Amino acid sequence: MGRHGWNSGARRWRLAALLCVGAVVLALAVSVFTFPGSGADVAGTTRDGDKVHGTPATPAAPSRPSVGWGFTHTQYSADEGSGSADARVRELLSQDPGLPQNQHIMGWGADNPEPSKGRYDFDALDSRVDLVRASGGTPVITLCCSPDWMKGGRAGGTDWSQASLETAPTPDHYADFAALAATVARRYPDVRHFIVWNEFKGFWNSAEGRWDYEGYTKLYNLVYKALKAVNPDIMVGGPYLVMDSVDPRQKENASTAVRGAWGALDQRVLDAFDYWNEHRAGADFVVVDGSSYTKDDDLLPDEFAATAKFTAVGDWVRGRTGGLPLWWAEYYVEPADGNDDRKGWTEDHRVAVQAAGMIAMVRGGATSGFYWNPEEEHGTDCPGCLWTPTADGDGGRELPLYTLVSRFGEEFAPGTAPGTVRVGPEGSRDVVALAGADAVLVVNTRDAPVVAEIDGRRVALTAYQVKWLKK
Repeated sequence: MGRHGWNSGARRWRLAALLCVGAVVLALAVSVFTFPGSGADVAGTTRDGDKVHGTPATPAAPSRPSVGWGFTHTQYSADEGSGSADARVRELLSQDPGLPQNQHIMGWGADNPEPSKGRYDFDALDSRVDLVRASGGTPVITLCCSPDWMKGGRAGGTDWSQASLETAPTPDHYADFAALAATVARRYPDVRHFIVWNEFKGFWNSAEGRWDYEGYTKLYNLVYKALKAVNPDIMVGGPYLVMDSVDPRQKENASTAVRGAWGALDQRVLDAFDYWNEHRAGADFVVVDGSSYTKDDDLLPDEFAATAKFTAVGDWVRGRTGGLPLWWAEYYVEPADGNDDRKGWTEDHRVAVQAAGMIAMVRGGATSGFYWNPEEEHGTDCPGCLWTPTADGDGGRELPLYTLVSRFGEEFAPGTAPGTVRVGPEGSRDVVALAGADAVLVVNTRDAPVVAEIDGRRVALTAYQVKWLKK
């Protein structure tokens, strides 16, 4: 939980700190904007949350359950930065029309969408949707997280702490969350793909030491039905479970069915998945999340071979769901440090392992995936980012991981059957390769130059090079 960080409210904290200077004056002002006797602040909110926002993009074709390979916007993105940097990102994205872009409804760049029941604030989410529309992307919305009043907090207020953000709605508010999901769907009618919740946040049964899969499934089913009532063409998926794995020698909670040199899946996760799969009201696609490393941050037997976990997970999930399209909502190949940063590898190393991981996901039957874009607030050093930080005027410039994700999305678009590649014998131990629609993706897994035989061609690769070859 929380491997990717949450970074949801920092800019709101800064604003709050400034406002606290005039706390007494503000307290008097707030009283003007509250419901009588409720104490709920409604300033800046509206009742017509389901009013269509802006000019929805007309979908180019009927909704399909797969969207392809794209990324998730996080706290900082190209909707609030320098004008020139933002424009640079929009131009970059427009060169890859249809690139899937995912955004959460609360946190990770979006404010509390319904601070009080029936009172909405979609300004931040509107801004992100506008960015996706302006750049020609395919919008995807993750329905997480929930307003404070749905989880025992104060109406009209927002606690941006990680503990609060990762608290699920209480069962008596599941229907309210489903109603909010429907409101979001009506506000953005061009969004046809919705993921229900994120990583089972708040759905842990401490008393029994397992996931509260009954509670999540109840929430999921209410949301599924609410979205389909808005538009039957809306595509809905879950359960967005973290496919955690443990050391292969571990016995406790270790699956005996899904394991390899990379480790063994946590059986409690598989139990939760099976319950959801058996009791779901429906699903157009299935969503998982996970890392190639174990819960102890071990890459077994090494960082490249560990990506075989993605293939194993895909095979198991698709075998359980009757072949529903498989999405990876998040995927990680580099363990984070104590600050949740991934800065230990060179960018060439990082891109190479990412490419190997994406190949492994496709081999496991995945049709869609979202790279978690960790954009920094400022500076030129942005390990793992898709573009340089947009807060700076010179920001918004393409980085190697964007090149990989966008090209991968082009070559392995939904409906593309991955092809086999003949590797070796020269270089067979050093190279990972997969054929896409019009090109072959080749990855050197060594920190040294190699020469490999790819489909009968001798190909020279520099250390950790990722290369696209024409078929």
